[in-house]
Amino acid sequence: MNENTHMPDSALAFRRGFLATVPMQIATIPFGLVFGALAIEIGLNLVETMSMSLLVVGGVSQLVALNMLAEQAPPLMVVLTAALVNLRMAMYSAAIAARWQGVGPTPRTLAALLLNDQSFAISLRRYDEWPEMLPSERAAFFLGSGACCFVMWCCATLAGALIGAGLPDHWPLEFAVPLVFIAVSAPFLRQWPKAAAAVAACLLALLLRDLPHNLGLIAGSLGGIALGVAIREARP
Repeated sequence: MNENTHMPDSALAFRRGFLATVPMQIATIPFGLVFGALAIEIGLNLVETMSMSLLVVGGVSQLVALNMLAEQAPPLMVVLTAALVNLRMAMYSAAIAARWQGVGPTPRTLAALLLNDQSFAISLRRYDEWPEMLPSERAAFFLGSGACCFVMWCCATLAGALIGAGLPDHWPLEFAVPLVFIAVSAPFLRQWPKAAAAVAACLLALLLRDLPHNLGLIAGSLGGIALGVAIREARP
């Protein structure tokens, strides 16, 4: 049996999912360092910082929330903005669930915590490469990928919180944020509606960047989604 086309058990699938995701952590680690350092800088203590990473596991939404907290934005606005940033997870969840027919509630519950951009992108790509995978193996591969991201993110957050003040100012760690999204998003922008939605969202967010409380980000996201849907519906 060719192991490149079929994985014989869930334990192996989990291990392969974990290892397949390790190379992408070259961006996750500085991303986590940035978050941990900024969280301490704006006044969160170590427990609060780590609790946020352990429970939210959403780097971009966490950074957006930190920025808004630093600007003393209303708590409701912070929550709504972070939720909007993470709205893409609902679409990720639907795409993953379609490949998990018959998978029980325990893996699905774990997946809710471990779902992120990297685990989603890597898992869907692997599902297409190995169509013979059983649903249980698909779930195990995804959980392995998500576990890798979870461990690396939390460790990087802890390191950033502990040593963030000592990091050299000339280290441009904030560039890890766009690098992660470029690496993850680019393979999915092959269709015209998706590419148009991404470009429109970026342009709107840039044009409206001076709006208070990151409202430009919200407007850009909604505008991009609306344009993508409109183009898709208009196509014959």
